[in-house]
Amino acid sequence: MNGLFLTDGYKTGHHQQYPKGTQEVFSNWTPRSNKYAPKRCDKVLSFGQQFVFRWLHEYFEDFFFSKPKEQVCGEMREELSMYLGTDYDVSHFEALHDLQYLPIRVKSLPEGAEVNIRVPMVTIVNTKPEFYWVTNYLETILSTMLWQPMTSATIALRYKRIFKEWAQKTDEENLGFIDFQGHDFSMRGMGGSQSALASGLGHAAVFMGSDTLPVIGGMRRYYDATGFVVGSVNATEHSVMCAGTKDDEIGTFKALMDTYPSGILSVVSDTWDLWKVLTDYLPRLKGDVMGREGKLVVRPDSGDPVAIICGETQELGGITPQDKGVVELLWETFGGRVNAQGFKVLDAHIGAIYGDSITTERAEQICERMAKKGFATTNVVFGIGSFTYQFNTRDTFGFAMKATSVVVNGERREIFKDPITDNGVKKSAKGLMKVDEVNGEFILVDQVTEEEAEGGELKEIYKDGKFNNTVNLEIVRTRVNQLV
Repeated sequence: MNGLFLTDGYKTGHHQQYPKGTQEVFSNWTPRSNKYAPKRCDKVLSFGQQFVFRWLHEYFEDFFFSKPKEQVCGEMREELSMYLGTDYDVSHFEALHDLQYLPIRVKSLPEGAEVNIRVPMVTIVNTKPEFYWVTNYLETILSTMLWQPMTSATIALRYKRIFKEWAQKTDEENLGFIDFQGHDFSMRGMGGSQSALASGLGHAAVFMGSDTLPVIGGMRRYYDATGFVVGSVNATEHSVMCAGTKDDEIGTFKALMDTYPSGILSVVSDTWDLWKVLTDYLPRLKGDVMGREGKLVVRPDSGDPVAIICGETQELGGITPQDKGVVELLWETFGGRVNAQGFKVLDAHIGAIYGDSITTERAEQICERMAKKGFATTNVVFGIGSFTYQFNTRDTFGFAMKATSVVVNGERREIFKDPITDNGVKKSAKGLMKVDEVNGEFILVDQVTEEEAEGGELKEIYKDGKFNNTVNLEIVRTRVNQLV
């Protein structure tokens, strides 16, 4: 698609609506509220800027600048003339095509840093006076793309903090496990491949476990990743188990272990009767499980996650399988060890993962319940799916890109919005701005001079088709892990 179509229809007339003599439009991207965010997501993780602007740059290169001007601008004239019911003048589009790059300057806070609500994370301004209209023409596509990697990365960070907090309480010798304790299962439930990639990159900025394969190529392309990016294990799905038939589910388990005599093998276990698998099949297959050079992971993914994993009773020693839950039943069959902190760690040949309807609140409940029963929380991996990552919008953190300064006939005007009918969330900053770091916190300073705006923590990452201050995956993850 022609890159000029990547905007709202009403943007196509704004070049005529700014005051005569407009030379510059300066905008910023800011999270304005965490009202709809998960609990204790009080800040936003800066991530995704390099992905979005590299993608945008490549898209305009491939689908605008590299195409014949007569083709792409002619298409806009024909379509917008019909769309608006007028003879649409495309001379400003033709001038942009002649320039052969996006005349914008983008500054960003460091990716992998945590940012307070209402502090700008990105600023964008046109670099040539005649292209004042470009800044906010790009607002729509930037708003479309920036919110999701930031939102998913922020929620992933909340998960990781939960896992670390409970691992420190119950299995501090195994803290490295938390890098893989949150596993991305979300791709099938996301709003298309681009949404899956954007969200998946956000997850992978925090965790190393993912089944969203496009993340690998995305991290290599947009974050110069080398070596290991994300990993997963051999795992079944319900079709595999069904093909083996209900009457011979135990045979399917045995065949799978014969196929994979080593390494981690995850087997979906609730195709029919999870409790029969745990109390009948696995005890009969104990020798096979213990004889493997690896771990068999039991995967239920239906029912109440907290009750399935931890049991319906709060204490050890329930009567029914449902009372005990997955982890306690695995302990009864396979045993394990008690670590230095006094918590039970399942034998290394067996484990569990739950991958349906997990939320940060449920993850915390599962960890709390497991610890109360005396089990290390590292006995379970959490499959984090679209129930976490797709149930969000741009409003989860109130993201918005708004203009706060313009130059008209050489005069700078500080502009802002503050609707009387709003509760204050939509009130914008005013004028040019910088962001300072004070005692480890990012602080907005608005209404600054042009000279002052060059200082602070917002650093140029893109200008006139060129990238600066690029960051790679290793740096981002290092910064994130310092926050956990």
